[in-house]
Amino acid sequence: MPRPEDVARLTTDELRSAFLVPGLYAPGKLQLQFTDLDRFVVGGAVPTSSGPLALPGHRETGRGFFLERRELGAINTGGPGTVTVDGQLYPVETEGCLYVGMGAREVQFASRDAQHPAKYFILSCPAHQPFPTTAARRDEATRVPLGTAADANVRTIFQYIHEGGIKSCQLVMGYTELAEGSVWNTFPPHIHSRRTEVYFYFHLGERVLAHFMGDPAGTRHLFLHNEEAVLSPSWSIHSGCGQGNYKFIWGMAGENQRFDDMDRVQPLELR
Repeated sequence: MPRPEDVARLTTDELRSAFLVPGLYAPGKLQLQFTDLDRFVVGGAVPTSSGPLALPGHRETGRGFFLERRELGAINTGGPGTVTVDGQLYPVETEGCLYVGMGAREVQFASRDAQHPAKYFILSCPAHQPFPTTAARRDEATRVPLGTAADANVRTIFQYIHEGGIKSCQLVMGYTELAEGSVWNTFPPHIHSRRTEVYFYFHLGERVLAHFMGDPAGTRHLFLHNEEAVLSPSWSIHSGCGQGNYKFIWGMAGENQRFDDMDRVQPLELR
């Protein structure tokens, strides 16, 4: 991961190589990308008629199995699915969430209908304490309405894994839905030096989105397509503006789980 002073000199291709995570959804595959941002793993699973997709072990974890010292969150952006954790089956509806605690040995992702497969966006971070594996539907999320039509940022935040919801060691996760006619998310932007963040944009269709990042005094941008993720170091702003409304999953890990722990940046301070 480049340092803040390096980011100002990166070419477009270098910037995209360092911060953009494309191609996470591939039919019949489970794909994982290890990062050096709070040891986050970013992944995607699209189970099809070939059967369930098992979470594999990986030498990068340095443990006997993947979740021996990790926890995991998954939000389903496709058709209804199920996840089996150590023999117990959990339904994961469209835009529902599953949290899997540290110590789970076998995790298998499946779709109920291979013609309309589930699409699981996966985040995993280190953990030092186990918490119960828990599934939640969209209507069970904590909803927080924000924004105004005048500012083109009317949105609803769906909080799943957080202090007042599904318990975890350090993972915080949910998604945001923009209303029709709104295009801005998380604006004015902020940073939080206590936590890394990952965004995964979906329901963009054929439209594109400009994701703004970097030091507030030296911002950069990336153009993202549907179902692409972007990494946000603790020193970087993270905000986006699309051609139309869309949704995005957000996930954080760091020193606390307070959703509102942020250092806001005023618009006129941006460069």
